[in-house]
Amino acid sequence: MDLNRETEGMKIDIQSLERWRDRIYEAIHSGAIITLGGQRMNLTEVEGVNTLGSIIEATSTSPNKPFYGDLHNFGHMVIAFAHDPDNRHLENFAIMGDTAINMRDPVFYRWHSFVDDMFHEHKRTLQPYSTQFLDFPGIQIKGVEVNSAGSRRPNELFTFWQQNDMDLSRGLDFSPRGPIFARFTHLNHRPFSYRIQVENTASGQREGYVRIFLAPKNDERGVPLLFRDQRLLMIELDKFPVKLNQRSVLIERQSSESSVTIPFERTFRNLDKNRPVAGTPEEEQFNFCGCGWPQNLLIPKGTAQGMEVQLFVMISDYTKDKVEQPPAGQCGKAIAYCGLRGQRYPDKKPMGFPFDRLGRQGVSSLPSFLTKNMFIKDVVIRFQDRVEGPNGQNVTTFQG
Repeated sequence: MDLNRETEGMKIDIQSLERWRDRIYEAIHSGAIITLGGQRMNLTEVEGVNTLGSIIEATSTSPNKPFYGDLHNFGHMVIAFAHDPDNRHLENFAIMGDTAINMRDPVFYRWHSFVDDMFHEHKRTLQPYSTQFLDFPGIQIKGVEVNSAGSRRPNELFTFWQQNDMDLSRGLDFSPRGPIFARFTHLNHRPFSYRIQVENTASGQREGYVRIFLAPKNDERGVPLLFRDQRLLMIELDKFPVKLNQRSVLIERQSSESSVTIPFERTFRNLDKNRPVAGTPEEEQFNFCGCGWPQNLLIPKGTAQGMEVQLFVMISDYTKDKVEQPPAGQCGKAIAYCGLRGQRYPDKKPMGFPFDRLGRQGVSSLPSFLTKNMFIKDVVIRFQDRVEGPNGQNVTTFQG
């Protein structure tokens, strides 16, 4: 139903959402948008995705908000008020209208998949990356190995249940004496490390940018995924610069150093401790420090039998990827996920590179996509159905 909530000042009909969607797709397929002044602005290879982001999210930088609307945000609100679109029952919005908890609603993922498809449609209009563009002359990855803590078997990752305590007193309307702790159970994994063997045959030291991704190897039938499908399932685990001396180089990296995640302690930090004065730039920086994917959710759950995945490692030329700007401050832990506050995204390549575009002619599988500066390793994720307490001890659970 159309949304008409006078109290919240929201009036939007389904036809408007459909018009905005159609206009966005028309812009993608024509390769240009219509600005507020009626001019055509091309969706270029470099800035096109940013322009689309401003339109779909409808930020203050949208080139033509009256024409392209606010599809993503109003989609959230139409779903959030679907149970009472005209306020006749005086109902509040559902969780799709609250950014703090909307990921708990299954429809959140359907809606964001719909939005994500728009960006993929734009990327499909771009030329695939050539072998020359992807290659890093003189640099070859000779081997990759993953080692989990406490395991003698390489290339196996282990997940399990973890219990932790969280202070809930900030979310309660009354003020009891002292904090109120709740114990909750969440997914976690054993810490692991990467070992990447690289050979540098170029003349002199080179600067590289290591990019690490993970994706399932097979589909639900156990059939190996085609590249066109597997690339859309790639999740970025880490990316970081390295210096590559001549000849053989061994790169070692801990999973806890990921540029995607923030530590567990920061995910569930005390928001009152050391909090700056409200409304100050320091408070904005404090809030930004909470941005990042939780470290305990870096890898998927896997299965008890062992889920087959493929680890992809690429080293690109950092001199071409580096963004010249001041170094990251105190909140530069999850730069791949959050960027840097008040600065440009610290990578000249697009987010998701090199899987943000279709494969070049002849690429049907991930192995056929590789150049010498890339490597794939088959890895197994094993889920251990046990519960570990806050202090690391095993917890006995009872099932009825």
